[in-house]
Amino acid sequence: MTAVPAHLWVWVTLFAAIVQTLRFMLQKMLAGAQLSVGGATFSRFLFGFPIAALVAIGFLHETGTAWPHLSAPFWGFVIAGGACQVAATFLTVALFSMRNFAVGVAFTKTETVQVALFSAVILGEWVGPLGWVGILIGLIGVLLLTKQPGAVKLNARAAIYGVVAGGLFGLSSIFYRGATLELAPLEFFARAIVALACATFAQTIGMGLYLRLREAGELSRVLRAWRRTILVGITGVLGSAGWFTAFSLQNAAFVRALGQVEIVFTLLASVLVFRETLHRREGLGIALVVASLIVIVLAGSR
Repeated sequence: MTAVPAHLWVWVTLFAAIVQTLRFMLQKMLAGAQLSVGGATFSRFLFGFPIAALVAIGFLHETGTAWPHLSAPFWGFVIAGGACQVAATFLTVALFSMRNFAVGVAFTKTETVQVALFSAVILGEWVGPLGWVGILIGLIGVLLLTKQPGAVKLNARAAIYGVVAGGLFGLSSIFYRGATLELAPLEFFARAIVALACATFAQTIGMGLYLRLREAGELSRVLRAWRRTILVGITGVLGSAGWFTAFSLQNAAFVRALGQVEIVFTLLASVLVFRETLHRREGLGIALVVASLIVIVLAGSR
């Protein structure tokens, strides 16, 4: 097995965060697709699965690697991770229909703390003191970036939705890392792309059944809107490939903590692309997030 550069997980995580920011920009510009929350979520998996499957098959063929045995624990991690990710997406979108939804969105950012705790309990991967310092600095920075100007009244329901969504996103990261670990001793990218192909397959089947039973006609609308949504699906699978690869290389707590840089990229995109204004509070939040990234990289290198 070839040696893996020590900081490769850092560059892969940054790539995933950049691509995910691009996907959010596309979703913002394609808001007129007239799909439900379930339909928009399903389109991401529907167009992402064939790409992930082709890359997985092609990579294994070119490297002369046999298709790995997919054990029951592997499928357990994949299905649990996919279900948590979809549920968290639904909860996050539900926040946007609430008053003071910014409170709920801010609470989703507790994901990094929850990932560190879940990682220790489920996978036995602990975060040391320096890692916790980086995670907490980043959390403060992200909360500054998500806080709306002026007084914000606490909305208990939004806060609960936010914490649960953050926890579910965190659990999906842990389960996906568990899936990649189950495929050892394959090379890291082979583990990542096979796990991603299986996860998107399970999500496509699950979301397809859900829409068929609960949202009549939505499957047809998704297929008719393919010209609008296919780019979202492509960027979605590229971003997911980055996350899965990073999970195959490093503790999910460090990956998700470093991945918080995504909110900085999103903010910069809003300024540079959508010509929105950057406030002093947001500048301080960016500085704290960047500082946390340095600490996290140092902690993850130990």
